[in-house]
Amino acid sequence: MALKDIVQHKRMPGLSSVEWEESKTAVDAIQQFIENNKVEMVDIKFTDLLGTWQHLSLTPREMGAAAFREGIGFDGSSIRGFQGIERSDMVLIPDASTALIDPFMTRRTLHLIADIYDPVTRDRYGKDPRAVAERAESHLRDSGIADLSCWGPECEFFVFDSISYDSERDQAFYRVDSVEAAWNTGVDDKESESNNPNLGYKTEHKEGYFPVPPRDTLQDIRTEMVLTMESLGIDTEVHHHEVATAGQCEIDLRYDSLRAMADKVLWYKYIVRNVARQAGKTATFMPKPIFEDNGSGMHVHQSLWKDEAPLFYDPEGYAGSSEMARHYIGGLIKHGPALMAFCAPTTNSYKRLVPGYEAPTTLVYSARNRSAAIRIPMYSQSPKSKRLEFRSPDPTANPYLAFSALLMAGLDGIRNQIDPGDPVDDVDLFEIDLAEAGYPQLPNSLAGALDALERDHAFLLEGGVFTEDLIQTWIGYKRNAEVDPMRMRPHPYEFQLYFDV
Repeated sequence: MALKDIVQHKRMPGLSSVEWEESKTAVDAIQQFIENNKVEMVDIKFTDLLGTWQHLSLTPREMGAAAFREGIGFDGSSIRGFQGIERSDMVLIPDASTALIDPFMTRRTLHLIADIYDPVTRDRYGKDPRAVAERAESHLRDSGIADLSCWGPECEFFVFDSISYDSERDQAFYRVDSVEAAWNTGVDDKESESNNPNLGYKTEHKEGYFPVPPRDTLQDIRTEMVLTMESLGIDTEVHHHEVATAGQCEIDLRYDSLRAMADKVLWYKYIVRNVARQAGKTATFMPKPIFEDNGSGMHVHQSLWKDEAPLFYDPEGYAGSSEMARHYIGGLIKHGPALMAFCAPTTNSYKRLVPGYEAPTTLVYSARNRSAAIRIPMYSQSPKSKRLEFRSPDPTANPYLAFSALLMAGLDGIRNQIDPGDPVDDVDLFEIDLAEAGYPQLPNSLAGALDALERDHAFLLEGGVFTEDLIQTWIGYKRNAEVDPMRMRPHPYEFQLYFDV
């Protein structure tokens, strides 16, 4: 049950100190919610810079007025990408509108997402990802271009039966396994690491799109994930097995506004992981866990609206899209290399972004062509369904930052009427010589994406949506904690290549 069910279906505002006097009824509503639902524990979640939920828990007794007025203190220096130890005190203020009963806790537990504040100034913390999303939505309204952006991500993931990995000075390895994996066709029961009998019906590499059970072994698990999401008010569209072997899946979310959808993506990942765990399996959103098979992307559908009217539709335009949509695409293409620092933010992301595995690397647009980075879907002729799909992001992205960055690039394209060039139709971009074709390309590494962001981020600073501090923290963290450690470590395949050279 959501808070809206007891507050006359009205979405309550986040309870910042500024809004406190106007929001006392929300505290009463939370306390009534706790009583009505026999809540035994309250779990406060917030998002770190990289896009992972962190949490702490309180008894219902502690959720009085002070929790919303003064907030709940925590050590910001222990959270990735936040404060130095000399300025470590920070405050969480719960957003009452996010109240839900956590479906995975043994004891009745109330879930609340919190916003992050500076305890001295009482200002919203500049590097709170949720605050960036709120500033992006406010900037959109202030621009006069539109009053709403809609977002529909397609998050893909793998469900494995087992996973093991290690990286030491003297060794490095990983191993994943799945009962449906192509490499297990010759494994007998005694050899199976997953302790499952070999009953055949394996999924060959790149042949996992839409098989029925028994080849699709994960139908019931995905259904449980979907029904859990629906029970929490997270609307879904379809679920299915994806292209790769070894349990690749997709569940599509029905579109919503920017911050609301980013909240839902965090719930999505939480639900997928916990339902998989309940089934004795493990889920990962790692973009490329399997060599020579498709990786997991997060295709992001997006559109702009004003006064409840879609702005990307024009029946006379290319693929039914408006001039505004073309300029928005122009912004995505111009800033595409920099966007990837937020949209494909891991070193593993660029093992997915290679031609031939349905992960576009070419910054062009098209109707229906899935080898282009930007696609204009043609499933429906309805003006309300007209949107564009950016296909290069993956689900390791922090959705608050990725969606906000995409919006800022699109708005820059609209303001400056950036021409995206001609569409690229009827060309399989995975099969041609891209260097000869001359089309703009995405970076081929996280290091390259971070360099691009360092050069090109003024568009993100418009309206104070992103801050220079956040961007430099992001670049520094990714270089120091991810790019350099990967660069310095020998890779197991290097021994195969070079040991006897």
